[in-house]
Formats: sequence, structure tokens, C-alpha cells
Amino acid sequence: MNKKQISMLGCGWLGSSLAEYLIAENYYIKASTTTEKKLSQLEKKGIQAFKIQLFENKIEGDIENFLNESSILIINIPPGLRSQPNLDYVAKMKNFIQAIKNSKIKKVIYVSSTSVFSDKKSIPTYTENYEFTHSEIQNSQLIQVEKAFQNQVNFQTSIVRFGGLVGKDRHPVKYLAGRKNVKNPLAPVNLIHKKNCIKLLNAILKQQAFGTVFHGVENIPVNKSTFYSSAAKKYNLEEPQFDTTTTKSVGKVINAKQTQTKLKIEFEQLVQNI
Repeated sequence: MNKKQISMLGCGWLGSSLAEYLIAENYYIKASTTTEKKLSQLEKKGIQAFKIQLFENKIEGDIENFLNESSILIINIPPGLRSQPNLDYVAKMKNFIQAIKNSKIKKVIYVSSTSVFSDKKSIPTYTENYEFTHSEIQNSQLIQVEKAFQNQVNFQTSIVRFGGLVGKDRHPVKYLAGRKNVKNPLAPVNLIHKKNCIKLLNAILKQQAFGTVFHGVENIPVNKSTFYSSAAKKYNLEEPQFDTTTTKSVGKVINAKQTQTKLKIEFEQLVQNI
């Protein structure tokens, strides 16, 4: 096969756009979905589609063929812990890791989230080099899954922690519009546009930058209250009303300077302009 082949677990809002971009870059893409109706949608885009569903103790679908002949795997699936708080996400992903070990996959990109970091009154800054405490690891399935991938010797994994995902058809202000007593008005904003996500992921692939941690957030120099009030005006939505009765906001700053330096890329300031 002349084209470079990538298997992509999860092909949702970001994944489908990434797949189309990579196809244009002469990659052959195998991608998974959990719904029958999406199979034909992906096939129409030139993606070889598989219905794959992960569980704590089994995998439903043709996982062997999905991984076959690929040396690179991109994992981009929502953990689903909010809707299923009792889910053993660690067991689910460790079961999938075993399937990866049984394949010829040598490089993995695991899309994680900046939600692995805690919001605090001190508004800490988290870099790619941040070392989680034992307590933080024990209390977060997301961190445990990151560690499980990083500790593998059969394949190399790069962890990519994205902030909130934003695009032309997706903006978090739409969920906050008109809401009352929104907490933490002075907190920093950690978001990233889909185009910058694709730029980061493509840079990892082109530079074979595996075995490290990357952060994907844009530099947004205003606080939560200012940002969302301005965004509501742009979209002609009712402005959210923030809770100003408390003097302290909790939040965090996600630093992505090392990522941009290492990959020789710059995140365009797109979130504030849509």
C-alpha cells in the first residue's frame, strides 16, 4: 500500500475533520464509530469505517481488521464519565491496550483533556511537565489511563491534552447564554479551535513526535466573564449573568508554550474571532 495508513478510534466532530484532512495529505484512514448509521457517512468521505464499541471486559466489532496494517493509532473518544459516573474507564482502556499489543501498532496518539488538572483558587499554571501527585492519580481515571498508555513498552504514546473544543458550528457560549449565577467569572479561559487541533496532531505525525505530552490551548488574554459576555453579543444571544458575590474564582492556566516550541508551530488566535 503506497499510502500511509492510520487507524482512528473515534471519528466524531474533531475526528471526522481530522480524517478528511489526513486523506488530503495522502493517508489511508480506518476509523471507528459506535453507531450503524454513521458507517455510510464515513465511507462517503473515503474513510474505511468500522463499528467498534469498547467495554470493560470485551470489545464488540472487528478490532483485528480495524488495527490491521496500521502502525499508527489515534484515540479520540469521550470517556463518558459524566453520563456514566460508575463506568470503570480504566478497565475499558486497559482492555483496549491489550488489543493494541496484539497488533502491529507502534505509535499512538491518545487525545486527553485539560480536565485532568484541578481548578484552584490560586489559579495554578500547568505545563506539559507537570508531575501529578499520588492523590491526583488515585482520584482521576483520566490520569490513570494516561499513565497506562505512557507505561507501555510495545508502543510509544504521545498524550495530547486539549482545552475545550471550539469551531464555527460549536461554541460554548451557546450553552451559557441566558444562564444566571454562572460561577468563577474571573477564571482563565482554556479553549482551542478545531483548526489548531488538527495543526497540532498533524505536526506530531509529520515529525514522528511520539513518547511525550502536548497541550492544545490558545492564548486568550481575558477572563471567563469578559470572554463569554463578548461572545454572547457576537452571536446575538442573551448574556450570561455571572455570580459576583464571591471574591475568589477557581480556575487554572494551561501553558502550551513547550508544545509550540517542540513542534515548531504557533496556535492561531481563532477562538476569539469566531
